[in-house]
Amino acid sequence: MKHKTKITGLLSLLIVTITISCNQKEKVATSNTDNTEQKQTGDNIVTRFGDLKLESGYPSEDAITKLYDERDFQRACQIHTWALPMVGFHGLHLAQRDQLGIKDGEISMFFDLKDKSGMLTPNITTLYAFSFWNFDKQGAFVIDAPAGLIAGGLLDLWQQPITDIGQTGPDKGAGGKYLFLPPGSKMIAAPGYRVYISPTVQVWFGTRALDPNPKIAEETIRKFKIYSWNDRSKATVTNFVPVNGKAWTSAQPTDANYFKMVAEALEPEPVQTRDRVIYGMMASLGIEKGKAFQPDERLTKIFNEAAIVGELTARANAYEKRFDGSIVWKDKHWEYANMVELNQEDSNYTQLDQRASWFYEAIGNSTGMQGRILGFGQVYLETSKDKAGKWLVGSKSYHFHVPANAPVKQFWSITLYDNVTRGPLVTDQGSADMSSRKDIEKNADGSVDIYFGPTKPKGANKNYIKTLPGKGWFPYFRFYGPTETYFDKTWQLEDIEEIK
Repeated sequence: MKHKTKITGLLSLLIVTITISCNQKEKVATSNTDNTEQKQTGDNIVTRFGDLKLESGYPSEDAITKLYDERDFQRACQIHTWALPMVGFHGLHLAQRDQLGIKDGEISMFFDLKDKSGMLTPNITTLYAFSFWNFDKQGAFVIDAPAGLIAGGLLDLWQQPITDIGQTGPDKGAGGKYLFLPPGSKMIAAPGYRVYISPTVQVWFGTRALDPNPKIAEETIRKFKIYSWNDRSKATVTNFVPVNGKAWTSAQPTDANYFKMVAEALEPEPVQTRDRVIYGMMASLGIEKGKAFQPDERLTKIFNEAAIVGELTARANAYEKRFDGSIVWKDKHWEYANMVELNQEDSNYTQLDQRASWFYEAIGNSTGMQGRILGFGQVYLETSKDKAGKWLVGSKSYHFHVPANAPVKQFWSITLYDNVTRGPLVTDQGSADMSSRKDIEKNADGSVDIYFGPTKPKGANKNYIKTLPGKGWFPYFRFYGPTETYFDKTWQLEDIEEIK
């Protein structure tokens, strides 16, 4: 009986508790309903961008202004992220054409730090060669590649590779003729040519010469030929234009001009299906094919702010990645710089953040640049933090240890970049760069110690790279021709460590 009484008491308590709970929920529900009705009949709605007044459920004139301004600002910010690969392409094209005076179809040559100072995260070790082409103006064309130690390819407006050319291309470094056709073309038979159809009107050819002998590297590059398909029977001469240390820059604008570049770059291009929703967003902002880009005062103000916020968002996305798989080694701060698939697609979505991270910092992509081929191509690793997880800054001194037997068939290099411009960090020492091809001091076991700081740290060896107080910096560590111990992770880089 005692047990029965206890159970009856517990049941009674449970019933009372449930009843009270239900009554409370009813009151909350009624309260929420009342609040909703009140807000829909005239109360202010408090938001992060201001109070919005409703009038019988309709937004007031002031609320409408705020809502459209906020909508347009949000859309502009997302367009900024989406457009980074294309604006990077267009910025480089404009720099080559307008600042360096190099015509489409000519090949520019970048030899050293001065030549590459306006480029996003270039390596300082190898010779670069670039050329742009416009199918609407110049028609189908041919790249006749020489045999030799070269790596590169042809990219579309979105910096998606149409094909690699050289060591990681179908010619495997043996050279050959590549024919490129405009968007919408039908495939043609062209014996002796590898034939590709471009998805975009504007394309960019980029390559690097990897021979350690500078003379041979230049001779190899100068054997390239680029010419119109219609001129294939004629004796065509390709014009090579050394940059010769001219000042230039290709960094994305941080004002409304960013969106002007978006409009310019897209004007001649076919619309890709995956981007149609973005095109709808752009149309509401006056960025539309066939129409002049003429933003009014309101939109110009929004574009200026969105360019700044977009730039800082891109910086956060690059240096504090929040997408999976970016960390190379557990409990270390080294990250994969390039995590972009060749078509920029993941299994269920377009790689919006991954490609924004890479193309904010860098230019170009190819099979060879993804760092997945044993013995060929390049690996790009980056870090922006020291061993303690703090940002790398120019006012502090650091030590960096590269273990012996680096997993490379060719060479490794480390290059420091300005974290704002993403261009090479330049000091009175010259380039902030070191590689295994240079005369570096090695330890008895073959490992290498490198030092960074505004002044040479006490006890440092000759492997010293100068930094600048007041400037943040980040390094790329490149593996040229990565080997097995990189891929199986039995060889690992150390974190950069602050010298207290």
